[in-house]
Amino acid sequence: MTKFDKSKLPSRYVTEGPSKAPHRSYMYAMGVTEEEIHQPLVGVATCWNEAAPCNIALSRQAQAVKTGVSCGNGTPREFTTITVTDGIAMGHEGMRSSLASREAIADSVELTMRGHSYDALVGLAGCDKSLPGMMMAMVRLNTPSVFIYGGSILPGKAPQVEEIPEDFRSRDLTVQDMFEAVGRHQNGTMSDKALDMLERVACPSSGACGGQFTANTMACVSEAIGLALMNSSGMPAPYESRDQYGEASGRAVMNLLEKNIRARDVVTLKSLQNAARVVACTGGSTNAGLHLPAIAHEAGIDFFLDDVCEIFRDTPYFVDLKPGGAHVAKDLYDVGGIPVVMKELRKAGLIHEDCMTASGRSIGEELDMIQREADGKVIYPIDAPLTKTGGVVGLKGNLAPEGAIVKVAGIPSQNQVFTGPARVFECEEEAFEAVQKRGYEEGEVIVIRNEGPAGGPGMREMLATTAALSGQGMGKKVALITDGRFSGATRGFCVGHVGPEAAYCGPIALLRNGDIITINAITGELSVDLSDEELATRKEAWSGPRETLYASGALWKYAQLVGATYKGAVTHPGAEAERHVYMDI
Repeated sequence: MTKFDKSKLPSRYVTEGPSKAPHRSYMYAMGVTEEEIHQPLVGVATCWNEAAPCNIALSRQAQAVKTGVSCGNGTPREFTTITVTDGIAMGHEGMRSSLASREAIADSVELTMRGHSYDALVGLAGCDKSLPGMMMAMVRLNTPSVFIYGGSILPGKAPQVEEIPEDFRSRDLTVQDMFEAVGRHQNGTMSDKALDMLERVACPSSGACGGQFTANTMACVSEAIGLALMNSSGMPAPYESRDQYGEASGRAVMNLLEKNIRARDVVTLKSLQNAARVVACTGGSTNAGLHLPAIAHEAGIDFFLDDVCEIFRDTPYFVDLKPGGAHVAKDLYDVGGIPVVMKELRKAGLIHEDCMTASGRSIGEELDMIQREADGKVIYPIDAPLTKTGGVVGLKGNLAPEGAIVKVAGIPSQNQVFTGPARVFECEEEAFEAVQKRGYEEGEVIVIRNEGPAGGPGMREMLATTAALSGQGMGKKVALITDGRFSGATRGFCVGHVGPEAAYCGPIALLRNGDIITINAITGELSVDLSDEELATRKEAWSGPRETLYASGALWKYAQLVGATYKGAVTHPGAEAERHVYMDI
């Protein structure tokens, strides 16, 4: 067993030498043995809480990680951080906390690691923003790090009774279906009783939302980027056998510490490109266009929305997952998971094989050990994809000079072009109320502005509005654009991340009802039929950003600090400006 020299590790500041006797006395107070005190101290960070099923299993899983750390001659120290769970925060003021929580998670993990001088980090996360937040902390600290996902929820099944519409009875259910059921209920095509029955069965276990929504998208990213062990993200949360991945992750971090393989040795431009490939080919969440640049920022790498979208543009979409497709995360796991997906990408030369992973082996070496092949039902062969380009597309034009993003997975190419008059709403609540009352027309482009990171504040997701449109059967008959975000569960022709945002007087702030907007996901265009002169005139007459109620507290602070969406909506200068690396203090 490896004995570690602590003379260059951060924990020497709290465990070594006579002057550290007070610090060691705290350790003894917690039952830590002398031998354990002088081993490397490993932070085991979880986002456990009782807010939602996504996080509820993380505390138990952390115990398995701690066993692995101990077996590798490390001393695990468990701590927790927050999570704001989007499924609970969705559709009301709580959603303003969601994206800001990503920064709070990264910051609090950083502060805990620094404050206690831990030498390595294993991070467990379950819900949307907790995954990138945890990975951002790893890269920011540049410690030997292993990420592990808490796992997805099991699919729900509707009772086979007449009150429930047949299409709900015949499919696996996720929380997305509940948002769409609300739309059905509002337009009178679903009864109170049916809605009541569905809400009791849609989410039958612990774990994060089951489709290729943001949590599962970022879980796939964790493997593709190299911070997680191969296939560790796929197994559903309730499976006790997840403990094997937890223990293996604990052992793995000790191997990385021994070899001095740090997070930035793993997260490189090439590994970020690998991650973007996996998002594209699985029809992943548009939120990856926000989180990948943010993770890159922590490493001092320029990898912006444009770069992500460039990769999306030439990556085949060949994994059939909800919301654009038919299957859930458990189905992907059952047919071999992300390793099989990456193996298909390798066949087309679309993976950088020399990237380091959490195992200490390269991506290529890991893929050489994978024997399973594409099943043809969940994972299609890459030479016979669902579509030849990625499930997510970047857009630019005079309405979005800094870019925008749209998820086209499951949308036929003939429906990927939309031109129509704008119907402008100043916030999500206005839009949702209008949708409920059918205060819009077929063929319109619904515009929701003042929902960007600074202007919102918080860049809310618009799932309640888009799900209501789908529930009304109008998902294909209108389009929607916003400077806010969309849930990974959003379906329909919905454009998010329009930049610059309205609060910074981006062109979206200047739109009026009736302006003709063109969205073309095939050519990558998002434009409004207005001359530069007309836009300039409107800008001159602009009365300034919409006032917000959030004039103090965390959301005020976030709004003051947050940067451009296309750069990841980050709140600090990143690695480019740093003057020291935590591991070298």
